[in-house]
Amino acid sequence: MDAQYADLMAEIGLKARAAAAELAYASSERKYAALVSAAHFVWDARAAILDANSEDMAYAEAKGLSPAMMDRLRLDDHRLRGIVDALRAVAEQRDPVGRVLAEWDRPNGLHIQRVATPLGVVGVIYESRPNVTADAGALCLKAGNAVILRGGSESFHSSTALHDCMVRGLREARLPEAAIQLIPTRDREMVSAMLAATPYIDVIVPRGGKGLVGLVQREARVPVFAHLEGICHIYADRDADVEKARRVVINAKTRRTGVCGAAECLLIDWQFYTRHGAVLIEDLLKAGVEVRTEGELLKVAGTVPAAPDDFGREFLDMVIAAKLVDGVEDAMAHIRTYGSNHTESILTENDATAALFFQRLDSAILMRNASTQFADGGEFGMGGEIGIATGKLHARGPVGAEQLCSFKYLVTGDGTIRS
Repeated sequence: MDAQYADLMAEIGLKARAAAAELAYASSERKYAALVSAAHFVWDARAAILDANSEDMAYAEAKGLSPAMMDRLRLDDHRLRGIVDALRAVAEQRDPVGRVLAEWDRPNGLHIQRVATPLGVVGVIYESRPNVTADAGALCLKAGNAVILRGGSESFHSSTALHDCMVRGLREARLPEAAIQLIPTRDREMVSAMLAATPYIDVIVPRGGKGLVGLVQREARVPVFAHLEGICHIYADRDADVEKARRVVINAKTRRTGVCGAAECLLIDWQFYTRHGAVLIEDLLKAGVEVRTEGELLKVAGTVPAAPDDFGREFLDMVIAAKLVDGVEDAMAHIRTYGSNHTESILTENDATAALFFQRLDSAILMRNASTQFADGGEFGMGGEIGIATGKLHARGPVGAEQLCSFKYLVTGDGTIRS
């Protein structure tokens, strides 16, 4: 690694460490004030932020970004209002730091508490979505962590404008401005510098496509919260309510195709298909979705043959794979084979079938009669999320402020000695 990048990483890392030490004991009131002020500054500066975003959109278009990535990058008044609302929602949440997670007394005379504590310094590497600048900054601050942000080159100007608002919020609340730092260069060498920054960063959170997340997981020397892909399934069971199923399937696929919670595979029970016909497939086709399938479903006009790798593909587009299955056991076997442990939804009125689906699948998020597009920290009441973790260690599902905490043990005696 070039010395200039190592030096820049050291400079940023040392500032983050110092800020994290101060944030660990910062009052709830000051963190609240910083976030509410940041929300105000974002809305006040919306014209400048949208101008910066227009510059990024032109840059991304010249680079040939996909429509899904362009959608992730785009900001407008509605999305800025969402950023403002998310900042305020995080501000209003209970402070997770210092929560007593468990406590007990021992026969040896000790009183023991397990108490939530910040992780320290979080590194976030993300593509396209400039809103991650605000979401990650807010959640890390709420949990008492300093954060180092490395946005995608295509979102550089938007992220810089949003970061400025976050820093103004910190300044207003008299918290260290280095609590939320943005890597000040588009150079990809800084990604490598962050992945090797074990003296400064406690955990890395990648937020982006398979290429980015795979790179981070392969090369990081720092622990990682990550998911590779959002290969989300929706299963229409034989006991599904057809009208509920029609609403949910269309929303799960088409509301926003470029998000990780978008449905990528529709599984239909044979008995549902026999009773209701191809109504779910026809709805998707009418909505402009390309349906890639096999066997009986290819008889539905407008469908196209699925390639071998279409089951297990994250399309992030108006494309879905579809398949007929023989009951919930067959559906679960398909999901275990092709899924990414992100989000799966079952459409059924049968409580026993739903309970089986919930019990025997191990994805981070399982739903019943609900769109997979709800796989989002904001929709879970977390104010926002720093990402969806599909691993099994520490954090799983939407990573909000509580998931950005670790814990320590506080042990109290009274002159107590061990025999």
